[in-house]
Amino acid sequence: MTHTARTIQERTARVRALMDRSRAEGFAIGAFNVDNLETLLAIARAARSTDAPAFVEASASEVRVLGLVNLRDIVDNLVEELDVELYLNLDHAPTPRAAIAAIDAGFELVHIDVAQADPHASDQQIVAATRQVVEHACTTGALVESELRSLAGSSTVHAGPPSSTAIDATLTDPDTAQAFVDATGIDTFAVGIGNLHGLYPQPKMLDLDHLATLRSALDAYLSLHGGSGTPRQAHTAAAHGGISKINVNSELRFTYRTELEHQFATHPGEYATVKLVEPVITAVQHVVEAKITAFGTAGRRRP
Repeated sequence: MTHTARTIQERTARVRALMDRSRAEGFAIGAFNVDNLETLLAIARAARSTDAPAFVEASASEVRVLGLVNLRDIVDNLVEELDVELYLNLDHAPTPRAAIAAIDAGFELVHIDVAQADPHASDQQIVAATRQVVEHACTTGALVESELRSLAGSSTVHAGPPSSTAIDATLTDPDTAQAFVDATGIDTFAVGIGNLHGLYPQPKMLDLDHLATLRSALDAYLSLHGGSGTPRQAHTAAAHGGISKINVNSELRFTYRTELEHQFATHPGEYATVKLVEPVITAVQHVVEAKITAFGTAGRRRP
């Protein structure tokens, strides 16, 4: 499906208006990762059942499986078929080239994360690469998200507790963050307030006082990565406190796999997986619905 430049610009303008509303009204938009069609269906159905906007996002590894243009087309088809409000985000793009490809494919949002791909990159290299993406995003109006250094953790299920030292090391410094926003021109800054990627045995604790400091100091939108395994009340407080976008990945993966394993165990003689996936989709949908409610996005779909 081919979109005109005007169509893409209209959609990115709607996202900017949505992010403005999130700041003014104290809610956050859920950004949910996909690496298969079942999870994408679950997100779309959850958005429909809660009457909420949502961001569908894919990382570089997920894009390698799904394809940028293919994912754009599938999401567009679901938007039309289910009458839902969904926007696409490239999550943790490792290079300007990858982010620019997503912008050209019609993604409304991109996250450029040079430091995660290259931990040895200098601050100057990170700023230059991020600025390159921001300049290209002007062609469509796509929102660009970034941070100077990546958060701790990885998007998987961890058996042990997170490192408190690693968490402390990624707490966002307000002055450094604003300097990065000024130098790059990004729209959204990914903050560190005790969050980290992945799902852990114990709940994550967010520093809401630090969030208040960051919200006062930064003039960009704020995003929260590593939303899995965070207490509902903390997410609600973070949305009220100025977070506009919350990423969720590991909880969806965990729910998908555990329910699929349950279905295989319950139906050992069934090899047509398509006959087993409906309960999997429903289980993931329930997780997404709970997040949307916690983020305060239910009922906020664009008229």
